[in-house]
Amino acid sequence: MRKLVGDNFARIRQARGLTQEQVAELSGYSQQYISDLERGKRNPTVITLFELAAVLSVSHVDLVKEPD
Repeated sequence: MRKLVGDNFARIRQARGLTQEQVAELSGYSQQYISDLERGKRNPTVITLFELAAVLSVSHVDLVKEPD
């Protein structure tokens, strides 16, 4: 699940044209946290998923579902 969330987050972030640094600034999470998340090294809480999804302007569900 961590890998799925990380892969989805990275794919959506890149599609939005955002860097890890920009997401970090917008979200309040560190760039290191964003990097670890994308590499599947972090286990985000439900609150974190909601907050990061809001920065990407997507539903939190988009971060945890299998890609189409």
